[in-house]
Amino acid sequence: MPRPVIGISTYQDQARWGVWEMPAVLLPAGYPRLVRAAGGLAVLLPPDDARDAARDTVAALDGLVIAGGADVEPARYGAVADPRTGPPARERDAWELALIRAAIDRQIPLLGICRGMQLLNVALGGTLHQHLDDHTGGLGVFGSHPVIPVPGTAYADAVPETTVVPAYHHQAVDRL
Repeated sequence: MPRPVIGISTYQDQARWGVWEMPAVLLPAGYPRLVRAAGGLAVLLPPDDARDAARDTVAALDGLVIAGGADVEPARYGAVADPRTGPPARERDAWELALIRAAIDRQIPLLGICRGMQLLNVALGGTLHQHLDDHTGGLGVFGSHPVIPVPGTAYADAVPETTVVPAYHHQAVDRL
């Protein structure tokens, strides 16, 4: 039986490896490693032309993970940027929002991790808190916070107990 194909959105950023420094498509190795450990085939999805490419891409997937990363541009949810909000990643925002909408339309499983969950909220008409104080352990250091399952949800069925997770992102869901 073939493994389920799970798409994972990626960053596009300046990177350095060996003697090279140039724009690169990036993703922490834990994402594909965990998809493989769960029995899936991880496929990395760098930013692309949003609308048609997202529909075609999602049509080839059995599931979608929208990865964590940089701040969501406040204009996406009708807000003015707070001075502490990071620079916009407009191409990535557009691509991931299109992927989310295509996954919802096709009713394929969708997991939003950190930024991904925030984008899912924005795609469904919600807003974000642009800055939470003391949500990181300092520059380049993860903090942590508890995730408390909501009874009756698929997540609570899979993970019924409170779990402490690493956190670095300073934005959070405001209104659903």
